[in-house]
Amino acid sequence: MVQSKGWDWENVSETYRATHLKPTEDCQHCAEKWKDAGYEAVLDLGAGLGRHSICFAKNGLNVSAIDISEYGIKHLQAWAATENVSIETKVGDMLSLPYADNSFDCIFAYHVISHSDSIGIRKIIKEIERVLKPKGAVYLSFSSKGTDDFIETVRPKVDDNTMYWEGGADIDGSPIFYASILDITELLSNFTINKIFQREMYNKDESGNDRKSEYHYVSATRG
Repeated sequence: MVQSKGWDWENVSETYRATHLKPTEDCQHCAEKWKDAGYEAVLDLGAGLGRHSICFAKNGLNVSAIDISEYGIKHLQAWAATENVSIETKVGDMLSLPYADNSFDCIFAYHVISHSDSIGIRKIIKEIERVLKPKGAVYLSFSSKGTDDFIETVRPKVDDNTMYWEGGADIDGSPIFYASILDITELLSNFTINKIFQREMYNKDESGNDRKSEYHYVSATRG
């Protein structure tokens, strides 16, 4: 099993950084849905610079945030102070979450848990299940095996489902686990999957050709 790595926030481009300071529509949708359902305690797993933690807190939820990057957590703490919202923060690894069993009503992990290999992602899912309350909700995203890079095996493979990505925001590169719908249903066998949908993104390669990245987004409840 490979070790988790944080993002090198101090050396990313200004454009990349700006993107990760704006909460996604997915976060706002979950915040409204979860609050309406009576949920209170939310874990922002892999909080980064804190864009989703701030969004949840502004929507009146009790937010805990964890990230392996000390820089990211310090940024979130300063941001929360300027917004006058209370967020419990921890520096920690998603492979071993520093929380008690049944701690949270909801867990939000956006483009986070795919940064592992086939062994690691199973451990991460078990940790998510452990700290989530029975009938609690999760919103997770997975890199898809429909991604061009995975189909063409353009990067070194760690295992049958994982390639090693270099040149991104992760310090010294990191693994990316790619999942099919079947893989996701197997990984979440102890959850009730409420919805899975896909999104495609396209970027130009060095030759100007379109390259597709595909992602699965999953709403589920424990048990």
